[in-house]
Amino acid sequence: MYKELTLVLDPEVALNDESLKTFLGKELNIAPSEFYHRVRRQSVDARKKQVKINLQVEVSSSPLQLNIDFEKNYQDVSKSKQAVIIGAGPAGLFAALRLIELGIKPIVLERGKDVQTRRRDLAAINKDHVVNPDSNYCFGEGGAGTYSDGKLYTRSKKRGDIKRTLEILVAHGATEQILVDAHPHIGTNKLPKVVEELRESILGAGGEIHFDTKVTDFLISNQEMTGVLTENGSTYEGLGVILATGHSARDIYELLHKKSILIENKSFAMGVRIEHPQGFVDSCQYHKKERGILPAASYSLVSQTHYKGVKRGVFSFCMCPGGFIVPASTAPGELVVNGMSPSRRDSFFANSGVVVAINEPDWQAYKDFGPLAALQFQKSVERKAWEVAVANSPNYKEHCQLAPAQLIPDFLNGKVSRRLNESSYQPGLVSVDMNEVLPSNIAEPLKEGIRAFGNKMKGYNSNEGQLIGIESRTSSPVRIPRDRESLEHLSTKRLFPCGEGAGYAGGIISAAMDGERCAEALVKIYK
Repeated sequence: MYKELTLVLDPEVALNDESLKTFLGKELNIAPSEFYHRVRRQSVDARKKQVKINLQVEVSSSPLQLNIDFEKNYQDVSKSKQAVIIGAGPAGLFAALRLIELGIKPIVLERGKDVQTRRRDLAAINKDHVVNPDSNYCFGEGGAGTYSDGKLYTRSKKRGDIKRTLEILVAHGATEQILVDAHPHIGTNKLPKVVEELRESILGAGGEIHFDTKVTDFLISNQEMTGVLTENGSTYEGLGVILATGHSARDIYELLHKKSILIENKSFAMGVRIEHPQGFVDSCQYHKKERGILPAASYSLVSQTHYKGVKRGVFSFCMCPGGFIVPASTAPGELVVNGMSPSRRDSFFANSGVVVAINEPDWQAYKDFGPLAALQFQKSVERKAWEVAVANSPNYKEHCQLAPAQLIPDFLNGKVSRRLNESSYQPGLVSVDMNEVLPSNIAEPLKEGIRAFGNKMKGYNSNEGQLIGIESRTSSPVRIPRDRESLEHLSTKRLFPCGEGAGYAGGIISAAMDGERCAEALVKIYK
């Protein structure tokens, strides 16, 4: 006997395995001891007052197992031809694994440290406000996603095989639940172990990974990139170079520009993190004071605003239920924040980026920087945030990661908050008028958007919510153009721009899939 059922159930039944089995037995008129069941798909539907759980369930008289196609069985490529990968984030790691599958030895170069050693630098920025430019929340093994949430949801359905990508993660230690949930999430506390397992697969197959290895120059001959030079004087060459450095490797963008390798400005988004008590979000989304067995609730909000006759989108981004706000600066003298959630999402707080679309007119004051103009605009706002924090914090000067903050009603009314709420942000907050931190082309649409959000979520704009800034690394402000079919750089051969840093991904899964595609493209042309 085998059946597949699509069900809409109360949470108390759907989310309790024993209750679900009892329900299935009654529904099918079978004793619970006589069948096995497994949830194939699960999502929360909170659109109506009575929250429901959508389920796809398998029921069988025989034991059920996950239908996983991927098998972790990598060949030995230690003596094969090699290719260079810059960056050990999801794009770089998945590119390396795909190269191995295709018979090529990957040489992965990572400016930061391995996931465990990297923790010390994260502790230093949280406790001592000291930013290591090469090892932080953005740089290091696993990339920015390793210590900033581990959300696996993507809308990039046509860019690759999402199921395969998730199965590779499961094969390397991720929970099988990510194959079930509609919005899968590993969690910052568990993702480092998965990253370590990915590393072991690469090394075990004969690939190489070099940490604390910063690329400082490209080796180019006859418009072909044959390899790279690193800060310690080493040279690495191969069939080609996959550039997977993430959205914050500004020195790489500057190097590309210096070497006359084509890059271009790209639209992105900037704003703040907005933090509320998780209980507030739960009560709004689930229409009751206590969520009970339900998971920590999230939200997704968007509004179209009009400032000085220009339409501009304002939207929530990277919502972290039961999470924390973390310092994401990559250099001293700048202030950047990001959000993360542990696997259990059990923090008292919820936070989300609330950001404003940034387009070409916004960076015109920096047009002399050419294709780095948008990057310079981004830098200027991060610097201003740091300067305002320092000016209002006499005990902090050079090493300051206090985040500018303001209660939502005070921001809307242009008043400095006399007090701030408790926060998950460990370095601490400083009360300022965020209108002094944010340019008017961000602040004014942000106000309009937040007011609209208050109409959609009652109480959103109350004193329970506060702005913490700034959220500026939503995506890269630079695109490295490549051919749509070959994925090779438009003018420099053997260079394959990849992932978020090149402007072709927006999260762990889309970056991982792009890494695989670039590996396949390189091998197809040059093996």
